[in-house]
Amino acid sequence: MVAKTAKPDEIPEEGKASAPAGGRKKLIIVSALAAVLAIGAGGYAYNWQRSKAADAERAAMKKKSVFFDLPEITVNLASAPGQERPAYLKLKLALEIEDQKMIADIQPLMPRIVDNFQIFLRELRPTDLEGSAGLYRLKEELVRRVNASVYPARIEAILFKDVLVQ
Repeated sequence: MVAKTAKPDEIPEEGKASAPAGGRKKLIIVSALAAVLAIGAGGYAYNWQRSKAADAERAAMKKKSVFFDLPEITVNLASAPGQERPAYLKLKLALEIEDQKMIADIQPLMPRIVDNFQIFLRELRPTDLEGSAGLYRLKEELVRRVNASVYPARIEAILFKDVLVQ
């Protein structure tokens, strides 16, 4: 029994049609894999860059901040129309300062800081302090006022230790 081997010109028609389609499938698969690898490499590079930025931010946060406690502040808030009972605001605050040397610059200016706070806080209404947005606006305004009072020194932030609206 002799096995017949097919010669190249004797390849059946169905075999000829499937050869180019198989090459196209391989090309599509290889292209898709290359695209997935490129997207993955781009994502890796993006995350790597973000982690470097986050590390730099953490290093900046680790710098030695100093906290300076302000005296407790209690003020009457402005009354809303029709409100008979007065409202009070009691604050305990701390200033976040870049370094210890700045405390010596800020301490002589404390009467000015407290005066600015008193004037501003007395104009607030209890509704101005509602929710986290109200406290955030209060914090931003107090930071602005302190920095204006102690210029050229500068504080980083104000931290609420206690906030009581009654």
